[in-house]
Order: sequence, then structure tokens, then C-alpha cells
Amino acid sequence: MAKRDYYDVLGVAKNASESEIKKAYRKLALKFHPDKNPDDKGAEEKFKEAAEAYEVLSNQQKKQRYDQFGHDGMRGGPGGPGGAGGMNMDDIFSQFGDIFGGFGGGGGFGGFGGGGGRGGARRVRGTNLRIKVKLNLEDIVNGVQKRIKVLKLVQADGVKYSDCATCGGSGQVRRVTNTFLGQMQTASTCPTCNGTGKTVHSKPKDADQNGLKRQEEVVTIDIPKGVEDGMTLKMTGKGNAGPFGGMPGDLLVVIEEEEHEVLKRNGKNLHYDLYINFIDAALGASAEIPLVEGKAKIKIEPGTQSGKIVRLRGKGLPSVESYGNGDLLANINVWTPQTLSSEERKTLEKLRESENFIPSPSSRDKTFFQKMKEMFS
Repeated sequence: MAKRDYYDVLGVAKNASESEIKKAYRKLALKFHPDKNPDDKGAEEKFKEAAEAYEVLSNQQKKQRYDQFGHDGMRGGPGGPGGAGGMNMDDIFSQFGDIFGGFGGGGGFGGFGGGGGRGGARRVRGTNLRIKVKLNLEDIVNGVQKRIKVLKLVQADGVKYSDCATCGGSGQVRRVTNTFLGQMQTASTCPTCNGTGKTVHSKPKDADQNGLKRQEEVVTIDIPKGVEDGMTLKMTGKGNAGPFGGMPGDLLVVIEEEEHEVLKRNGKNLHYDLYINFIDAALGASAEIPLVEGKAKIKIEPGTQSGKIVRLRGKGLPSVESYGNGDLLANINVWTPQTLSSEERKTLEKLRESENFIPSPSSRDKTFFQKMKEMFS
């Protein structure tokens, strides 16, 4: 059977405003609401049809697609597989319950007859816990398992629950009023049990009003390779217990990275400041570079200048989000002695006279400045 035009379903023009579309849907939903038309399949289908039309026309992007392509543009969306045409009644109530304003309540339309009870008693989720875990670079390179003591809320032994006497276990209290549309029922959260539908019947002395108590628990945390300072790992269900049998919260593990003595981290890469004397820089030499685990030997080429970077590929850190390790970057700094013996000074004075040593600009050597001018002209 071909679908009716959505504008015809709601009885609005194509240039109808958002408020006009909402008003038309509200009118139809009130008219064909299942609680007002019990066991009327025809009314139920019209109720669903109106919800499907409103789902599309109230969304600007979907409305534009529908205006351009009609129902064919909705395939895979509302009216297509998984769309509003396949909604059940609970889907409609959960998505469009606010359309009834003050008539709504209890998580659905509120409403007519037993409609307000669709939401039912709510389960209260436990709160999250947050802890910090300190790691060194060795832990980060290899990944590590930590056993941490956590003080958390757990359900006390021997606690017994019973249905709330105020709401009878539904989590809601209802009030029936007479309106021009007939009798209407509104629902609100039960003030006694806060919507859980349960109260504590009996509990041990060390438990709180919800039947929970604080208890120390050892939690095993598997920390993957490559985590970074400030990163948060979530352990689902390892937080505080939920009252009245509700789901527990999560344990949030915040990574705190300890500073290494000589290696500095930048993402996956590590940096190391290597200081060499100017003789090794001029003649060449070899040097040992510390790694996170062990050492590596690098070659200092003759004539190495201060500021040169030697890259050791794959000697950095792993990453949580990608394959392979970063690099270790050795930043070479040529160290100049601040004090000299008389013999060292004489040796350096002789070297300064060598043609391989460029004169200092402060010497006012005209030949030097002439050569520089020729080089950059």
C-alpha cells in the first residue's frame, strides 16, 4: 500500500512553519492516542502514521530531502528500513513525549488511562570513581598491570528491599483530572523512593539509607602501551554500586606520567640533549645514548655543528592509537670549556692561527667580510 503524503497526513501546507507542523501533529496524536482509543487498530495506525510524518517534517534536513525526493528519499531513514514506519509505540513515546507539554509525565506521553505508566520504575546508576595512577617510561613502553586499592560503595550484606508503599513499586504517582478532552492522567516521580520503586526494608548498621557501605577493594588495571600523561582509561562497572540493585558506575583511571631523569617526551618521540666537546665535534667520535631500556651507540661525524640532530628510528615510545614506535632524537650541543690551563690556552692560540679556523667577526678582518659578501652576493 502506497504511503500517503506526509503533508496530507498532518493536514498542513508545504510552506507550513515549524510551530504549525507541531500543532497539527499534537492535535492528531491527542485524537488517535492508544489510551484514548483502546483496542482500535485503525486509530493506532493513524497515530503511528502521524508520528512518522512529524518525525520527518520537524527535522529541517529530512524535510528538505523529502521535499526533493519524496518517500524515495527516506529509504534507510524514516519510512524506510529502521525508520519511523518501523517504530513501535515505546519509540514514539520516547522521542515525541515532550510534544504534550504539561500533559506528559513518567517518561512517555503521560496521559490517558494507563499511558503514564510506560516509563516504569527507574534504575539508579552508581556514581563514577576517579583515581590517579603514576607510571614511568618503562611502564609506558611495555604496558603494565597495576593492582590498586579503591574505596568504593558496595551493597551491604543482609540488606533487604521492598516495594515502595507510596507508589506500589511503579516509581510514579498518578493524578487524574477532568479536562475538556475527558479524564486525563498525569504522572510524576514518586517523592518517597525518587522513582526507584524500592525502599530499604532492613539493613545492617554500617549501611547508609540506600543499603550501601564503603569498602576497600583491590582492582586490577591492565594499562596498555603508549598511554600519555592526562589520558583517562575507563573500567566499566568498577565504580560505586547503584542503589536498589542499579548498575554500578565506572572507574576512571587518570594517567600521571613521572618525569624521566634525562629523556623528554613529545608524543611518541623522545628527546635527549647530548653534550660533546668541540674537539670531538671537529675530529669525530662515538657516544652512548641512554634509551628507556638500555643504551645505544651513535657516531659523531667530523665537523659536527652544535644543533645537529641524530635520529634513532624506532627507539621512542609506542602509541595507543597507531602501530610502531616513535624515534629518539639526540640533540647535539657543542660544549665550550669556561676555564683553561696555560698549556691549553697556548694550544688553542696556535689553532686560531690555522686557516681552517674562521676568524671572529670582531677581529674586523676585511678579508673575512669580503669573503662573506662574495658568498651571499
